[in-house]
Amino acid sequence: MCLNVGLPGLHWDLLQVKSAGRKGGHKGRARQYTSPEEIDAQLQAEKQKAREEEEQEEGGEGATGDPKKEKKSLDSDESDEDDEDYQQKRKGVEGLIDIENPNRVIQTTKKVTQLDLDGPKELSRREREEIEKQKAKERYMKMHLAGKTEQAKADLARLAIIRKQREEAARKKEEERKG
Repeated sequence: MCLNVGLPGLHWDLLQVKSAGRKGGHKGRARQYTSPEEIDAQLQAEKQKAREEEEQEEGGEGATGDPKKEKKSLDSDESDEDDEDYQQKRKGVEGLIDIENPNRVIQTTKKVTQLDLDGPKELSRREREEIEKQKAKERYMKMHLAGKTEQAKADLARLAIIRKQREEAARKKEEERKG
């Protein structure tokens, strides 16, 4: 069996899937490869089939509606098609039974034009702690410059003692010069 998934630039004859079972991969058999043209044709057929199913589900509106709407549906982005396919295709009995899970969060993709850049931004714990740390440091520096912190008071007292010592030393030098 050959795995051909439309990967550009790869040699199709090199892509092979080996069976994961206990038995071997039938060594004597001739290998069958799918050509890229056949793969493209299969993909086109699947897309066409999906479009026809969508038109039938809409009640034939695509065939009788405006050609602009039809062209828009054909030219829509792949991400839009993926979202619709995800909501439409359900596995197993999900299609028969409608189940609502209140805990399930449905992720919706937003376009750049829909983003709120002006709104309040949620910060992580580390970012909040870092901002609080910076604010606390700024408050401390303001208090320190005002002389209200313990360290500032100790520094001012030390400076006062040093000034007195320097003044006394300067007086002694003046007295020695006069004397």
